[in-house]
Amino acid sequence: MTNNALFVGLVTLDLIYLAESPPQNNQKIVANDYTVAAGGPATNAAVTFSHLGNQATVLGIVGSHPMTQLIRTDLAAYKVAIADLYPTTNAAVPVSSIIVTQSTGERAVVSINAVKTQASSSSIPADILQNIDIVLIDGHQMVVGIELSQMAKAQNIPIVIDGGSWKSGFEELLPSVDYAICSANFHPPNCQTAAEVFAYLSSFKIPHIAITHGEQPIEYLSCGDSGVVNVPHIQPVDTLGAGDIFHGAFCHHILQASFTDALAQAAKVAANACQFFGTRRWIEANH
Repeated sequence: MTNNALFVGLVTLDLIYLAESPPQNNQKIVANDYTVAAGGPATNAAVTFSHLGNQATVLGIVGSHPMTQLIRTDLAAYKVAIADLYPTTNAAVPVSSIIVTQSTGERAVVSINAVKTQASSSSIPADILQNIDIVLIDGHQMVVGIELSQMAKAQNIPIVIDGGSWKSGFEELLPSVDYAICSANFHPPNCQTAAEVFAYLSSFKIPHIAITHGEQPIEYLSCGDSGVVNVPHIQPVDTLGAGDIFHGAFCHHILQASFTDALAQAAKVAANACQFFGTRRWIEANH
């Protein structure tokens, strides 16, 4: 069964290098491999959702700068539709340069996120939620995300947030959320421990909350039940985008499985992806 999802947030161009280590000051290094792809949490999640047999649309700012052709070509290859919040802008898209350490799969990232390019809620297409089964919001287009979360809530469309890190405005979005899937780096105001994060999110009556911890088990709180979900043990080649891929896979599985099963299945997809360089080669390998 094909489902339709809307992924709201950041669209970047990712330049990804595989090297023995990140450079030191005044050092030049030669990469062992290199790839270019569209990036951003919502974007990588959309590619994953599409790969799993669904229809995905990214709602973000792309514009008409010459660099956007690389983004459009990449997303077209993975059958991800683009709903552009600012099609007439000729500003350069945010570019991320990422160096992945070959021996560990750890990554170092230099990027500009969507801070310079925030769309207004008036730029949301009128029929954007038509036939949509689930919405994921990454918080990088916060004004649009808040508005869309309220629209989706009114239509009983489930809403997932990618809580990679805390962003100002999340407090307005949280009352509409059904699934808060956060990383260990997600620290709302005055929250340091996982217990404090769970308590904070629960105060917004969010029914299902999970916190991922990389290769460690996922902690969850679901309708009063708490526990952990184990993740597969692997030797990572590249952890770049693992959280984004996890979110995309979660959106796929939650439409047909329980919360804990969806978390476990998403962890399997993300672990598989971590065994390949870049954010796309795992898909090629699975074709």
